[in-house]
Amino acid sequence: MRDFSWNYFSMTGDVDAYLLYKQVDDRQEEGEEPELLTEPENSEQ
Repeated sequence: MRDFSWNYFSMTGDVDAYLLYKQVDDRQEEGEEPELLTEPENSEQ
């Protein structure tokens, strides 16, 4: 996620991509495991 957000920021200049990069980078420096994006479970209705 860190590399993707940096590459996206460097190609587009999108501020949100940079903020995501910084958030992931800060968490890695603190020793926290990066959060993985998961799809919500499908519930039968």
